[in-house]
Parts: sequence; C-alpha cells; structure tokens
Amino acid sequence: MKQINSYIDSVFHDQDDLLEEVLSSIKENGMPSISVSPSAGKLLTLLVSISGAKNVLEIGALGGYSGICLARGFGKEGKLTSLEIEERYAELAHSNLTKAGFRDQVTYFTGPALESLEKLVRENKQFDFFFIDADKGNYENYLSYCIRLAKPGALIVADNVLAGGSVADQSAKHKGFTEIMMKFNETVANHPQLESLLIPIGDGLTISKVRK
Repeated sequence: MKQINSYIDSVFHDQDDLLEEVLSSIKENGMPSISVSPSAGKLLTLLVSISGAKNVLEIGALGGYSGICLARGFGKEGKLTSLEIEERYAELAHSNLTKAGFRDQVTYFTGPALESLEKLVRENKQFDFFFIDADKGNYENYLSYCIRLAKPGALIVADNVLAGGSVADQSAKHKGFTEIMMKFNETVANHPQLESLLIPIGDGLTISKVRK
C-alpha cells in the first residue's frame, strides 16, 4: 500500500510550494502531521471541481492543507465552512487559507463539531460537498449530520477509512481505530441514501453520493 501511494505521488503530484509551507507550519506549531497525502489532496480538488460544488463543509481543519485543496476545486465562486475543535488549529488554517487567496471564502466554527453541526441543522444550512477528517469515534455521527445537511446529489468524502491498511490486513500496523473504520465502511457501503466506493489513495477515502 505504501509503495503504491509513493508511486502515485511521484507520478501524479507536482511540486507545490504553498502546500509544502502549510506542512512546515503544522510541524513548527507542534501539531500532528496527519494532513491528507498529496494525491488525496489532489483528488479532493478534482472531486469538488468535477462535481461543481460551491458550498463545502469540512469537519476537521488542522492546519488548512485539505481546506486549500477543497477551495482550489471551487475557485473564486465557492464557500468553505470548516469545523475545528482547537482554536489555534483554526487560526493557523485561516492564516494558510489567506495565503492561498481564500481569506474571504472560508468560515471557521471552533468547538465540538457535533455542536456546530447541530447549529447548522437548526439554521437550515445546506451543502453540496462534505469532507470528514476528524475524530474517528464520531465518524458515523458526522455522516448522519452530513446527510441531513446535504443537497440532493451532494458528495460526502471521508478520510482514513483504511486505518493504515489494517481494515483489510490484520498484520498491518494497528492505529487503534480499525474496528471503528470497518464498521463505518460497512455503514457507508450499505446506507440506503448513499451510493459509495472506497478509493485506496493515502489512508483510504470513501466517496459517497447522496441519492436524490
């Protein structure tokens, strides 16, 4: 899996100085180096662009790497709403999105994501693209909220669904959330409101289309 991803990154990922700066800023601020892989980031950009999404919700901002990738997909016309539990993470993400030229197109909500999601539901907000990359124990809860907030035909993408490969290979390095991800993948695969597929890029992405 690691060799395949290294090959994909080496062939399909161009040097991106801005994203490299984002990764450096995350490290310099003592934050965990758990951003999406370069190819996963490129796939996010492509998916937003191909789908024509203009109203994107991100659950888990970290330092803004995935936020930039998402925003690049909608260009100057879209809006990104990003949920992040840590205030200082959101501040760094906003700084990096500003450097990328998206300062006025991104809004951050800090605090527990479930509380922010409930607020968005009460306000009757709707989105046409979702990216879930936060605490794994709440993935199914986040999925439920995304479906409630989704416009017909919206895309929901979730990261880390391979759990370091351990969902398919029990001898793979255990990350502590193998069973959670296995259950989540089954839920996504069999959900009556979703049409889904797992893409083995990075640590795995599930891509789901909300049925109209």
